[in-house]
Amino acid sequence: MSANPPPPTSPGRLFLRVELEGGRLGPGKIGLLEHIRRERSLAAAARAMGMSYKRAWDLLSTLNEMFDEPVAVTHPGRNVAGATELTPIGERLVALFRTLEHSATQACAAALDELDAARRRRPTDANHPGSGP
Repeated sequence: MSANPPPPTSPGRLFLRVELEGGRLGPGKIGLLEHIRRERSLAAAARAMGMSYKRAWDLLSTLNEMFDEPVAVTHPGRNVAGATELTPIGERLVALFRTLEHSATQACAAALDELDAARRRRPTDANHPGSGP
């Protein structure tokens, strides 16, 4: 199982979205897969993410249609843990996306730091020298 990459050293963050011919893959869909892995339930994953079950179902359906094999499978009628689980391709998809995200963040760290250093400071930026009234 892959861990989330460490946060960048600056407030600047990079968001990755992969455009494939069959659809888009981004942090929301990958987050849903990670929650499914953890909760072993689509309904519980949706609740944990603060989204409706219908939205989670639609995202999972979209993901399953994007690839030759399903990324997660549900077992209707199963009222115990394990009603929804990632398939091997679902697990690999999460790992590949997190690797891409980590690599992109590392490759862009210096540029993010430079952008952060150049940005206008707000009085609420109490953690930054030179900010405030």
